[in-house]
Amino acid sequence: MQETELKLELSQSGAGSLLKKNPFGSPPINLQLRSIYFDTPGWDLSKRGLSLRIRQSGNERIQTVKAGDGAAAGSFTREEWERPVAGDTPILDDPQIRNLLAGAGQKLAPLFEVHVKRHSWNVMDGDATIEVALDLGKVVAADREAPLCEIELEKKAGSPTALFALARKVNVITPAHLGVLSKAERGYRLLGAAPGAVKAASTPLTSEMSTATAFARIAAACLRQFRLNETALGWSRDAEALHQTRVSLRRLRSLCSICKSLFADSRFDHLREELKWLASELGDARNIDAMIDRASSEALSSRLQAARDEAYAAVEASLSSVRARSLMIDAAEWISIGDWRTDQSDETLYEQSSRDFASGVFDKSWKKVAKGGKNLIDADDETRHEVRIAAKKLRYAAEFFEPLYKSKAEAKRHRGFIKVMEDLQDQLGSLNDLATASDMLAALELSDVAGAQDLFSAEDKSKLLEDAAEAHDAFVNTRRFWR
Repeated sequence: MQETELKLELSQSGAGSLLKKNPFGSPPINLQLRSIYFDTPGWDLSKRGLSLRIRQSGNERIQTVKAGDGAAAGSFTREEWERPVAGDTPILDDPQIRNLLAGAGQKLAPLFEVHVKRHSWNVMDGDATIEVALDLGKVVAADREAPLCEIELEKKAGSPTALFALARKVNVITPAHLGVLSKAERGYRLLGAAPGAVKAASTPLTSEMSTATAFARIAAACLRQFRLNETALGWSRDAEALHQTRVSLRRLRSLCSICKSLFADSRFDHLREELKWLASELGDARNIDAMIDRASSEALSSRLQAARDEAYAAVEASLSSVRARSLMIDAAEWISIGDWRTDQSDETLYEQSSRDFASGVFDKSWKKVAKGGKNLIDADDETRHEVRIAAKKLRYAAEFFEPLYKSKAEAKRHRGFIKVMEDLQDQLGSLNDLATASDMLAALELSDVAGAQDLFSAEDKSKLLEDAAEAHDAFVNTRRFWR
């Protein structure tokens, strides 16, 4: 059976408001659920994108195996296999399940549990039937536990657009953030080190995959990275979590820029503008973090720290705003079920292989970086900034489509290419920090504080220009992995 659901995260008080206003048309059915999740000591199931649980409600127990790619963001479509069982020991007598678990059955053991009070409704919306489940409880793993408060909207019949329409209704009543973690993933995260900043991970792609499918998978992975880092920021004002939050937005914006020729879609253009807005809301805090790292005096560092506190408060307000929350729901809907997914009039999206598309992107972007950076030392700051943006897009594109270039020679060339791209990007980024430091200090009224001038000295810029020119030469002379 295939499961299609949309997951939203709520606060405890938000869940209380939702229960009080109850927009679902009937009183909820309340259940106490206890779920035991199983895996091998080496987490073999998790590594293969599988989960196995036995869920108890009253005297009934249901065993469920789910399969997913681990890159879902809000909207989950997963294969699942269910059967009743008598106790808390998995039953693996189905040949299909045994094959799916691939020999892990003998080593399975309980790893963690999820205890929730579930409030559930069946909602009718036109031809759609949606099962709504509001879960309040906790995840328990070894000697750790974490609260759980989420709402799942599962499509039982009809169009999945009804899921997003209902999500917007919930978001009006109480702040609802796009959910990207399954309950199983929450348990595994509780067993590991304390979650912090999350870097971008490779998205599984194949050379035969259409450009449309590749785009949707990469875009969903960007949303997932954003939400994981946004959540980490909610726990602490960690500079790396903020940086990775911005990276996730930059990656998604770069992907949209790379693929903009594929979409004649007003919603696509609107989402791009909203992503640009949200990324800009994080800019001041990140720039202040960069200056704090380079501050040479205690007086400047102290003043910058105070400015940082204000900037992070502004970031938190922006991320928790209706506008930002709505953007994530809109983006998840457009990526997963937008009109472009069913309109096959553009053969580039559905007939051109993702590898052919990627190679064309690389050729165009490479020429732009190579030509734009020919005279970095004598170029003005704006020109170097444009080269930096072009280089960033090329590097992100190389990371997005890396799984399509898997031969030994291609993989080796790809590693070398990414290395020179990182070096070029680092040098251009440092030059940009120097270029913006003066204006940023002026805006913060810190230009006259001791040590301020050290943040953009001519000596530092001269050295960085030489290093950037060398990095650009290395880039031009490095063999292209896609050729």
